[in-house]
Amino acid sequence: MSNTFSDGGQIGTVAGFSELVNTDFKGGINALCWYRNLDGDFNEIVTKLRLKENITEVSAEDLIALQLSEKGNTAREIILNDLQLLTDFGASPSLNLLKCYERDDEFDFIAADVYSWHVDRSPVPSDTFLCTYHGAASDIIPNSQAEQKILIPEIRAKLKELHDGTEEEFEDFLKENYFDLHYQLNEDAEPINLGQMHLWRLAVDHPQQKVLPCIHRAPVENEGEYRLLLIC
Repeated sequence: MSNTFSDGGQIGTVAGFSELVNTDFKGGINALCWYRNLDGDFNEIVTKLRLKENITEVSAEDLIALQLSEKGNTAREIILNDLQLLTDFGASPSLNLLKCYERDDEFDFIAADVYSWHVDRSPVPSDTFLCTYHGAASDIIPNSQAEQKILIPEIRAKLKELHDGTEEEFEDFLKENYFDLHYQLNEDAEPINLGQMHLWRLAVDHPQQKVLPCIHRAPVENEGEYRLLLIC
């Protein structure tokens, strides 16, 4: 495993799937990348799938039913193999054709959607796996370059105005509404784009986690372009 960024060692790169799932997060590393340069026409798959909702889950059967060119078939085999690897590992991967996610615009001072910089949380040990095959790719940021929004005085004050309870219950209120998962970037922050085709494993906030959870966000989609994303 090697580090590829001069960002304090947040990212480790691995040579294959086995190393991706068996390498422990440690030190400042909370993101692992199986870097791949894949030969396949993923755009052909996107153009032949049918978007039923803004987020449409694509099954293996949906993929297999497509009539594809040789390069389209190569792309399909890559996706099916990724799905099988993750399933055999014990994960529950989902392949999504995405137009857009739902926006959270309830409050103008704090958004709680996936376009906001955030971490994932789980009650049990788990990781977030993702791979963007087509379209805009997600971003991550070193933890040192962001601040938890609930610790920013003006945001915290507004959240307290929303809270109808005692001071002792306020922290539970923040967690129950997922406000504590969201972050604001420092002015000099330098986000890292995850790119297409690479399979990533990101650290999640859970009771046994030994590193900081990975701060990430979904990208704003490119105009007129769908994303094809594997995630679990």
